[in-house]
Amino acid sequence: MPIFTRGEIALHYEVHGSGHPLLLLAPGGMRSSIAFWERAPFHPVTELANQFQVIAMDQRNAGASRAPISAADGWHSYTDDHLALLDELGVERCHLHGGCIGGSFALSLIARAPERVTSAVLQQPIGLTATNRPVFHELFDSWISELRLTRSDIPDEALPPFRSRMYGGDFVFSVDREAVKACEVPLLVLRGVAHDVYHPPEISEEIVQLAARAELVPEWKTGASVARAVTRVRDFLTEHTG
Repeated sequence: MPIFTRGEIALHYEVHGSGHPLLLLAPGGMRSSIAFWERAPFHPVTELANQFQVIAMDQRNAGASRAPISAADGWHSYTDDHLALLDELGVERCHLHGGCIGGSFALSLIARAPERVTSAVLQQPIGLTATNRPVFHELFDSWISELRLTRSDIPDEALPPFRSRMYGGDFVFSVDREAVKACEVPLLVLRGVAHDVYHPPEISEEIVQLAARAELVPEWKTGASVARAVTRVRDFLTEHTG
């Protein structure tokens, strides 16, 4: 099981296939890990590793990855991990495919280092509505409660600022609307479905309206739309490989 270590941080990752690199940023909220792709309508490793070098990873403190938790943690901490892993693997530029929270990870990485990203697929990105902030706070709190079953090193005083930094903002939480408006990386956005409290469709639609080079896939989760979406994802990544 490949593990990349950086100080006290240990990140589990896998590499499948060959070709232009594609970094997967998994669904699962704070538990974002490789295993969550098994629950998605399609598995990007299965569908894309015959054409791309697919890099899958467990985010810090999820799956088999581990890191200390401090009051200074936030979206930037995850972006630091992503860039460090790419550097470790010798990847100068890559596609991104982010599901759920992975969409926010992807937009944070693009905002920090757009020159490292060839294109990005955002699969039902998370985002804020007038009523859903409490559900993200609850997800954070339940993740911490689960971690504490096996860890005694999590300081109480670190949690309020960490949670606020993750879910105290607006829009997609990790970046603001101006950052998305400034994004020139090609984006393919697989829309969230109606009445999905975690992945509001209006967030997907607004990303496409704001970003300079963005395309919306309205239907992709069920029936024949799954195969069509996989074809569009593959074609989109191929179009922007180079």
